[in-house]
Amino acid sequence: MGAEAEFTWTATVVAAYDHSRPAVRFGDLTWTGRELLDRAAGAADWLDTLGLEPGAPVPALAATSADALALVIGGAGSGHPLAPLGVRMTPYETAAVVEATGAQLLVVQPEFARLGEEVARLSGRRAVVVPELRPSERQLTAEPDDLAAVLHTSGTTGLPKPVRMTQRRLAARARVNGRLCTLDPDSFYGGSAPFHHIAGLGNLAVALAAGALITGLPRFTVEGWAQLRELGATHTSMVPAMLETLLAAGQAHHGTLRVLQYGGAPIRPGTLRRTYEAMPGVRMLNMFGQTEGSPISVLTPEEHREAVAGRSELLRSVGRPAPGVELRVRDAGPDGIGEIHARADHFFRIDTEGWLHSGDLGRVAPDGYLYLYGRGSDMIIRGGENVHPLEVETVLAAHLGVADVAVTGAPDERLGQTVVAFVVPADPDAPPDPASLRAHVRGRLSGFKVPVRWWVVDDLPRNANGKVVRRLLREPGQGGAHD
Repeated sequence: MGAEAEFTWTATVVAAYDHSRPAVRFGDLTWTGRELLDRAAGAADWLDTLGLEPGAPVPALAATSADALALVIGGAGSGHPLAPLGVRMTPYETAAVVEATGAQLLVVQPEFARLGEEVARLSGRRAVVVPELRPSERQLTAEPDDLAAVLHTSGTTGLPKPVRMTQRRLAARARVNGRLCTLDPDSFYGGSAPFHHIAGLGNLAVALAAGALITGLPRFTVEGWAQLRELGATHTSMVPAMLETLLAAGQAHHGTLRVLQYGGAPIRPGTLRRTYEAMPGVRMLNMFGQTEGSPISVLTPEEHREAVAGRSELLRSVGRPAPGVELRVRDAGPDGIGEIHARADHFFRIDTEGWLHSGDLGRVAPDGYLYLYGRGSDMIIRGGENVHPLEVETVLAAHLGVADVAVTGAPDERLGQTVVAFVVPADPDAPPDPASLRAHVRGRLSGFKVPVRWWVVDDLPRNANGKVVRRLLREPGQGGAHD
């Protein structure tokens, strides 16, 4: 198994949990490594009964739990790779993604049965509720080029696009991330990101390959953080906005945490300093990447300490290329800024030459540090979540009080970017109330996509082809443009 374990994620996980020590802990439930693998084998047996197309992704409504981990491991090891979807998305959003997969059914954890029924109705598919998973002695196996799982990321039309994670490349990602985060069998990983997200299942997959003890939260809260602290978690990940919430509540202290990985936005020097005061021995890492491939670059624990000691400019960067990553900046202007391309064995969506086209603009300084300058597209990244303006604009355009609308991202210290809408009213004498617009969007889209500020304008800046020029959209009182 040694050679296979190096090339498939499934074999790595099977080897890591062939023991009787605790492997997962959720509430009062604890499974040993062997019990986790037996439940995963049982999940594989159950998936076999559904008449699924071999190798095809299986859409799933699931949240971080012992059963969800068993489903992922079992699906990867039986030719039924799971494709988790956001349980906080609206039924309309989820149905569109399910239709795009081509799957004829979706699997649903019992707590999401009602959502699953609505998604099934809208998509014309069948929803199957996950039963109690029974242990099995089945052997879980996979080939290096088999799919291990599928995650979705927002695309240019706003419809999430599938990112196919092969066994070989997921195993490579687990090795790179595991070493950077010093994850091993003595680690206790506590996840708090949504299961369908690269920071959720993506990081859990790394912890599973390392053989760590695992727990998780359905969503991040101050109370949930206290649970991770009480359980004695040693590793976790979050976005800086979560960390600032903990600091503001006076709850950031954590005696057992060894490694805190973050991403999605830069961390402010003051926030970093206060984090070290609350957790003096913690090692901080900023990993830059995306669902299609991560990490591209990393700002190491040592560099975070240097930043606190006086080199605060390091926090404006996203570090230097991660181990094994070849980096280039394409079509750079005189200022050295261009699109970031990267090549490595642990990237999932690549071109024929192995390059990941990130869509992010950046430059590499003479000392090797990578600095970001926004998206090459119009994508808004709000606290690690992708928001495409066109998707929000399409929903707003259906409001009777809206004649024209443009949505853009504005800089935000906590979240990296936030969502702002510029609305041309259908009746200039009676513009729509922001509360009405907010409710209209929230009824169709997830909360993080709802604009936080609204501006009524006479018209929108357009070029000769009639396309809105987003860089010319400015909020009153601000001289800069929001790209």
